[in-house]
Amino acid sequence: MKKNRFSARIIHQAVLERWGVRLIAILTAFMGVINLISAIIPALKDRLVVLEQILPLEVRFGSRLATTLAAFALFILASSLWRRKRTAWLLTVIILSLSIVTHLFKGIDYEEASLGLVLLILMLSLRSSFHAASDRPSIRQGLFILAGGLLFTLLYGTLGFFLLEEHFNVRFNLLTAIQQSWLMFVSFNNPGLVPLKTYSKYFVDSIYAVGLVTMGSALFMLIRPVLVRMPSLPEEWERAKTIVEKYGRTALARPALFNDKQYYFTRGGSLIAYAVHGRGALVLGDPIGPRSDAFSVIKAFDEYCRQNDWLAGYASISPDYLKHYHRAGYETMCIGYEAIIPLSTFTLEGGVNKDIRSPYTKLLRLGYQSTYYPPPLEDWLLQELRYISDSWLTMRHGGEMHFSVGWFDDDTIRNGPVMVVQAPDGQITAFVNLVPEYQKKELNVDLMRHYHPVENGTMEFLFVSMLEWAKQNGYDSFSLGVSSIIGVGEKSDDPRVEKALHTVAEYVQRFYNFRGLHTFKEKFHPQWEPRYIAYPGVASLPLVLNTLLWAHSGDNYIWRFIKQ
Repeated sequence: MKKNRFSARIIHQAVLERWGVRLIAILTAFMGVINLISAIIPALKDRLVVLEQILPLEVRFGSRLATTLAAFALFILASSLWRRKRTAWLLTVIILSLSIVTHLFKGIDYEEASLGLVLLILMLSLRSSFHAASDRPSIRQGLFILAGGLLFTLLYGTLGFFLLEEHFNVRFNLLTAIQQSWLMFVSFNNPGLVPLKTYSKYFVDSIYAVGLVTMGSALFMLIRPVLVRMPSLPEEWERAKTIVEKYGRTALARPALFNDKQYYFTRGGSLIAYAVHGRGALVLGDPIGPRSDAFSVIKAFDEYCRQNDWLAGYASISPDYLKHYHRAGYETMCIGYEAIIPLSTFTLEGGVNKDIRSPYTKLLRLGYQSTYYPPPLEDWLLQELRYISDSWLTMRHGGEMHFSVGWFDDDTIRNGPVMVVQAPDGQITAFVNLVPEYQKKELNVDLMRHYHPVENGTMEFLFVSMLEWAKQNGYDSFSLGVSSIIGVGEKSDDPRVEKALHTVAEYVQRFYNFRGLHTFKEKFHPQWEPRYIAYPGVASLPLVLNTLLWAHSGDNYIWRFIKQ
């Protein structure tokens, strides 16, 4: 009975969090309506008298226009907030903050300002619930549109006011023309400016049109959904899939086929899976193909990168290939260890396994059970796993990782096996998705997610169940993934490259609990196999590490300051 209440509580919290997001989206649209009505209705006379003594007419008139534009923006952002878009959350917080000020400036409308403040506080309290990514190329394009529109409007308005001076009741010099154009772009128009001819009125209206179209287009691009951009052609992906299935020998073989990769092929039948950011081209793991082709692949890809003005780096490479990288002129550095459990020796017996045996047996007594689901998963199960994933992402205050790990994609999760933990009442509280290795009888785990809070020992229970299932089904080993190095670069006499690695590890720790995961994996007493990063030289290391951050953290990379 106690466990049923516990399970009901965590589900209840997940439902509340989900409806909190929807409430914010609804209130944002409602705030847009309020802004629009408030901009139309004149200010109360007694308040207006007070404002006239404090603020100039330009600011009051401009605040009314700014309120109208805020209403327009809030309408657009509401639907994106419903979908948990993090960029939409940031833009809404900014617009609400400005809207509160404009309500006070245009008519001391403290009622509307108070409603905006309440919504702003609610949004800040639920900020970690907005973790859906926006399309990164579209974000960049939106920023370029905004910057380009600003420069164009300033140039257009400045030349117009300067050359059409006789068409207005105000005499402009170059400086005042620039000031007037800037004020009009940000909606703080000078109501004392009177066009004396029809043409000049059209000119003024055209400035507003350019500004509105520019800001509207930029806003649309900033909140645009993630576009499905296949970095390679479908036939290239099929070719990569054939090579990976034939030669893939590590836990990184399956992530090489994720849609955030581009592919480089060689005549020898090998493959390199990589991602590009700026001048950095980061390769996932070692070349996949015949071992005899390894060195030639590294050299050929290096030349390909030079032709494209890129610098190549390799992440999570194995010690077996170090000689090839050194021969090709690369330097290497250990960045972590992969935890591999030989299933033939895995057991719950003995004192050293008490840390995993105790929670496992405790949850068994409480009525918990694990269930394996083969693909394809049914819709109801996929939806349950999505709720758990959203709750987990909210709890860790971040978004999905990429590159060497998977993310919650409906098609990917549906078409792969999962193992779940069910509470005594049958409610699913945690899950992992399993990824078989291609050339070895090895099983890997990718996503590990659970509700928060969850019964202590739930993940130990899940992993023990998973390892026992793998052992019973003929697998030889199980990979728990790579743990980042603990303690590297922390001493004053450590090499500079290790200190740089330590800085990277501390940064990534904000998004992904590597230290906690390492401690968790230690409970299973795995064999630790080193993994390295290869880079062209010390001078290139900052670029390689920067690309490594971007490839793994995705939108979290540009969100690092927002999360603090």
